[in-house]
Amino acid sequence: MLTLENISLSVGENGQRKDILYDINLELEPGQVYALTGPNGSGKTTLARIIMGLVRPTAGRVLWEGRDITDAGITDRARAGIAYAFQQPVRFKGLTLKDLLTIAGAGKEAAGYLAQVGLCAADYLGREAGGGLSGGEAKRLEIALTLARRPRLAVFDEPEAGVDLWAQERLLNLVADSARRSAGASSLVITHSEKFLRQADVILLLEKGRLVEQGAPDAVWPHLAKDLACRWQAECGGEAGAADCYR
Repeated sequence: MLTLENISLSVGENGQRKDILYDINLELEPGQVYALTGPNGSGKTTLARIIMGLVRPTAGRVLWEGRDITDAGITDRARAGIAYAFQQPVRFKGLTLKDLLTIAGAGKEAAGYLAQVGLCAADYLGREAGGGLSGGEAKRLEIALTLARRPRLAVFDEPEAGVDLWAQERLLNLVADSARRSAGASSLVITHSEKFLRQADVILLLEKGRLVEQGAPDAVWPHLAKDLACRWQAECGGEAGAADCYR
C-alpha cells in the first residue's frame, strides 16, 4: 500500500543543519493497524506529515501502490485515499458540523459518525465548528471527519490527546475497528496508550529520528516496557515507582 524508502529529513537551524529523521524504511500493508510510538521529539509527527505530504523529505521516496508520490501535495494524496487527523484539530469558522461532515462525504450518515465519537447529533449538527467547540469536542469531530471519508490509509496523531479519560479508550477502539471493518484499509496511529499498543497489529518504535524496532505487540512490548522501566529508574534515582517518573 504505502512504502517509505530511505526517508531522511534535515532542517536549517541557527545556520546549521539539524537531522530530524534518519533513513526510515517502512511498508504499511492493507488491513493492518499500526501504532507509532516513541519519546517526545523523536520525529513521530514529522514522519506522519511526510506521509500526508505536509513536509517534504530531504532524501528518500514515498510510494503509494508502487507510484512515487514524494512530490505530490496533500490534495493529491487525499484524493488517492490518504487521510490525516491532526494532533491539534483545525478550526473552521462559519461552517457547522453538518457542513463539514457533508463535505467529507458522510451525507445522511452524519449523525451516525457523531454518535460513534460520543457527540449527540441533535446537540451538535447545527453548531459552528470554529471557536464554539472545546478542545475535546474538536478532537472528536476531527476523528468523525476522518472516518466519514472512508480513507484507505488513515493517519491519526494522538487521537486520545485532549479527550477525557472516560472517552480515550472508546475513541482508540473506534480508530482500530474502523480499519479492520473496511476491506483493504489501514490505520497508522501515533499514541502513547499502552492499551492501544497492545491491540495494534504492529508496533513501530521511533527514537531520535530512527525506526529502532517494529513488530507484533507480543514481540515488541516486552522490550518497550523494559526500556521504559530503565528510563524511569535512571531519571528517578533508582526508584522506579517514584511519582516524578510519571509526569
